Order: sequence, then C-alpha cells, then structure tokens
Amino acid sequence: MNSFVDTYVVSYGLAAILVLMTLESALIPIPSELVMTLAGVLAASGKLSLVGAIAVGILGNLIGSVILWAIGRTGGRVLVERFGRFVLVKPKDLDRAERWFQRHGEAAVIVSRLLPVVRSVISLPAGVAEMPVGKFSLYTLIGSIPFVALLTLAGYWLGSNYTVVVKVIQDLGYGLGAVLALLIIGFLWFRYRRRSNLEAIGE
Repeated sequence: MNSFVDTYVVSYGLAAILVLMTLESALIPIPSELVMTLAGVLAASGKLSLVGAIAVGILGNLIGSVILWAIGRTGGRVLVERFGRFVLVKPKDLDRAERWFQRHGEAAVIVSRLLPVVRSVISLPAGVAEMPVGKFSLYTLIGSIPFVALLTLAGYWLGSNYTVVVKVIQDLGYGLGAVLALLIIGFLWFRYRRRSNLEAIGE
C-alpha cells in the first residue's frame, strides 16, 4: 500500500492527493499520514505547491467525510434495525446515541479529526444521528485543517525523514484501533451479561 501511494502521488500530484484523501475519509484504508507527508516532501522539492497540497488534502477529506455521512444518513438506521440484534444493538440504543450526538456531536466531529482511525469513522454516526450536513461539513473542515496542514508541513520540514512521522502516526493508529476493539468487545459482553441476567430474573 505504501509503495502504491508513493508512486501514485509522485506521478499524479494534486489529483492523486485529492482522490486518496477522499477515499481515506470514506473509510477506504489509505494511509492519510503517508499521503500528506509525502505531499510536503514534494512541495519542499518544488514539485508541488505547498498551499495547493494542503488545500487539496482538506478538500478530499471533506468530500470523503460527506460521502460517509450520507451513507449513515440514508442507511444507518435501516442497518441497525435489520442487523443490530446480531450485535445486541436495538433501535432504542440508536435513539440514545442520536440524543447524545445532538448534545456533543460538534465537539466529537472536531476533535476526532485529529485522531488516527477515529477521524474517518466519526462521519458514519454523524449521519445516523442526522446531524445537518452544513454543520457537519463546517466542523469537519475546522478539524481537518490542522491535521492536514501539520502532516504536510512535517513532510516539508523533514524531507526524506518524513517516514519517521508516518511510522509514529501509524503505530498510534494501531494502538487506538486495538483500544477501540477492546472497548467494543467489552460493551457487547456487558450487554450480553445484562440481557442474560434480565432473562434469568424474568424466568
């Protein structure tokens, strides 16, 4: 994957950055940290505009996020109602999640854009919770600007050492992914135990 990203960005420049960042933000496993730090390296060598690379990266981030938001908005509830029981999630759980998101969604969208892994996933519950697309786009934009700009500038300043930044961020992403997986497993186990206890009391 890293080799493909390197070749694609070097060959197609800003167009490649736009496509890859759009895919990454729509939950396709593209390493955004590699895309944008490499863009910074190319900008430092004069092959790309630094401002252009940052702007295109932010735009791709926004487009991909809105696509994923739309998927959550149009099909999220249907998926939960149809398949949620297999993971112990009921429609009322979704109602509770939507109410929480209505209270805290703005902060969640902004902060999550600075975190590996979570930054892409947050668009889906935002759509399910029917967060207005204008508000979602605004907060996505606010959160994406520092993330994309810092990665690009890191590549610009570090040059050939940009892979150090990529490795650190990827390792952080793997760690967060593992923590999230454990939290989800713990949540499902808790719900299973709780349901079993309620059924035992009912009997």
